[in-house]
Amino acid sequence: MDLSDTPEEAAFRVRLREWLAEALPALPPKPDPADWPGRRAYDLGWQRTLYDAGYADVHWDASPALRMIFLEESEKAGAPYVGANFVGLLHAGPTIAAEGTDAQRARWLPPILRGEEVWCQGFSEPDAGSDLAALRTRARRDGDDYVVTGSKIWTSHAEVADWCELLVRTDPDAPRHRGITWLAMPMDAEGITVRPLRTLAGSTEFAEVFLDEVRVPAANRVGAENDGWRVTMVTLSFERGTAFVGEVVACRRALRQLACTAKENGRWDDPALRRRLGRLDAEFRALWRLTQWNVSEAAAGGGVPGVGGSVFKLRYSGARQELYDTAADVLGPDALDLDRPWVLDRLSSLSYTIAAGTSQIQRNIVAERMLGLPKGR
Repeated sequence: MDLSDTPEEAAFRVRLREWLAEALPALPPKPDPADWPGRRAYDLGWQRTLYDAGYADVHWDASPALRMIFLEESEKAGAPYVGANFVGLLHAGPTIAAEGTDAQRARWLPPILRGEEVWCQGFSEPDAGSDLAALRTRARRDGDDYVVTGSKIWTSHAEVADWCELLVRTDPDAPRHRGITWLAMPMDAEGITVRPLRTLAGSTEFAEVFLDEVRVPAANRVGAENDGWRVTMVTLSFERGTAFVGEVVACRRALRQLACTAKENGRWDDPALRRRLGRLDAEFRALWRLTQWNVSEAAAGGGVPGVGGSVFKLRYSGARQELYDTAADVLGPDALDLDRPWVLDRLSSLSYTIAAGTSQIQRNIVAERMLGLPKGR
């Protein structure tokens, strides 16, 4: 497989680098991490800047190769992360683009691209754990609406979101995977209560969401009723297959900076540490190539990543945790200082073997769907 840039891709890379060099110095100061309304405004402003420059639709309409170049160059240049736009740009948007009707795509995709609306993800539930198919949030049909009752947890960006990609159970008597429906729920609907959750790092990007007889128009259903599990697999394939591309680049940059810090503070003299850094460098190089392979596979498969995303997510989660554990060894006592680089990253890395499907779930997917092993009993 030839992974080098084509002439078209090389030209795109040059144009993007030049534009980033001009655009980034003009950005306003970043808001306080605890100021979520400010962070929402900042993230939407950056998305609007991308839109005006013609780069907003790179996540959907560009080829997978150009998408990779965009994420790689943006991360290298220190451009803002998608932030509050994460669910809309990388989860809900691609799902609606792949599974939605023409009217749904026309309603929801342009505001995401223009930086006008934020989405959150309402998948996980307190009593379901990693077993997403065990969700209990109910939706009964009442005329032109679904009436939704239940609760969600770890709902990303719920406190500043306009819309929620919501999984509900519409047929409680059907087999678990067949009675689920994917809805787009307006977050200003009556009956929604949002309670932010404080993470180990002190941030509140997650929330509990309580739903009490919330009415959601049936026109907001993406896919057929009770076909939500299949639609969800499309969402999760994007989440596991391509959504972490920029983070791999960030980890490779952090690894280089970590090596420089080790040389400055004397930790480089430890041969065991040097071996760890060398092995991590090889690991992230391999993960980058795996990402390129997954993106190429997505291009061949109509734009939707395959189960190879689970292999990537499994390996990346562990590698990220090891990277920041190594950073703690390099920092020594300073690893307890929350104001030092990499300390908050280390705390957030603990969630990566849980988020987007636990490592145990990823191993099951790889075993059953890739290796053809029998399901456990």
